[in-house]
Amino acid sequence: MNARYELTGPVPTLDRPVLVVHLNGWIDASGSAAAAMAALDAACETKTLAVFDGDTFIDYRARRPTMQLREGVNTRLVWSDIELKVGADVKGHPVLTLVGPEPDSQWRAFASAVTQLSLQLGVFQMVALGSYPFASPHTRPPRLSSSSPSAEVIANVPYLKSSVDVPAGMSAVLEHALTEAGIASLGLWVQVPHYVSAMSYPAASAALLQGLQEVTGVTIDQGELQREALIQRSRIDQLVVGNDEHQTMVQQLEGLYDQAVEATAEMDRAMGELPSGDELAAEFERFLRDQPE
Repeated sequence: MNARYELTGPVPTLDRPVLVVHLNGWIDASGSAAAAMAALDAACETKTLAVFDGDTFIDYRARRPTMQLREGVNTRLVWSDIELKVGADVKGHPVLTLVGPEPDSQWRAFASAVTQLSLQLGVFQMVALGSYPFASPHTRPPRLSSSSPSAEVIANVPYLKSSVDVPAGMSAVLEHALTEAGIASLGLWVQVPHYVSAMSYPAASAALLQGLQEVTGVTIDQGELQREALIQRSRIDQLVVGNDEHQTMVQQLEGLYDQAVEATAEMDRAMGELPSGDELAAEFERFLRDQPE
């Protein structure tokens, strides 16, 4: 047992697993990243491999355990645990997921523990999932943005690149720690229409999983999320159509969205064709090979 985490069994031998991260507590508009991670865990049939020490990383006054009281009997306490899970996608590719609450303290120690485990398990790539509210219309496909400490990695993914100073989440700390350890790391964020950010938005979750597939090859069936997205789109359409002000707002957002997409397309045409999903995965592999021992 490590002082910071406990393994639930022997360390498995994995062939270049991908680590996917989403920790609750930071920005997640519509819960889109959490829903994407839940779908990934279910599809990959992940099982708990390691549990991080809650007394070290979690403030239980802020995240109190749930007491299950039955006819006056305190039957069980349910704790908020940070877990590393292991499974495989439909193609048999090994997948690790890091889920649970964002640590309340000792972020550097947590990042060090995750890095240690990642190196022990032979992690090949890390992708952290997130979502944020944005002035975009629900009538257009959700757009993805990206972040990475590596300029080389970020230059080879076809997503939006922002320049802004914002408070960081644990995923950003992990990006740095894993990149320094030679593991190509990427933050993948999806934009959620700001006016629906308080309700579920399956289209954004599906977009995250599609982006994950493009940069890592990890593939799961998105059929259920796509069906939910169609149902949600119909519901939102009904809400908007009954209000002239809302219709005008959506039309304005559509115009801004289309202008931004066209501007991006013009830049892409000037720079040449974007790399394919296989090319992106190959670029990650080349990045790793170039790292010093």
